[in-house]
Amino acid sequence: MDPWLIWLITALLFGAAEIFTLTAALGLLGGAALITAGFAALGLPLPWQFLVFAVVSTVAVVFVRPVALRRLTPPQEERFGVDALVGGAAYVTSEVTGLGGRVRIGGEEWTACAYDETLVIPPGTTVDVIEIKGTTALVYPRE
Repeated sequence: MDPWLIWLITALLFGAAEIFTLTAALGLLGGAALITAGFAALGLPLPWQFLVFAVVSTVAVVFVRPVALRRLTPPQEERFGVDALVGGAAYVTSEVTGLGGRVRIGGEEWTACAYDETLVIPPGTTVDVIEIKGTTALVYPRE
């Protein structure tokens, strides 16, 4: 079997695998195999074919893939209200346990409960806001 045909079949297999994974990496490898098939059809020796495949696939994965992923992934939505507080820091003003306590989040005093009900978080500790249920912040101490 001719080497260019093997590279062409390889390119088709990478393309088919890309359809199932949607990672943009296998498709680029398929493109590199397609380019290598072209060089193989021109009579390039086998060791040089592997070099062409390695160079083209490396350039594609390192430089083209990040640009493609940035264009394909939608930008993160802005969070507003209490959703914007989740993931932020809070300062414990009165002891926080699984039953209750108080924290200061962005200048406002909130009721809080420890995310892990067995924890007792002393005043003065910086905690992360894990979730907000109603008017109560579920917090976990920073490490």
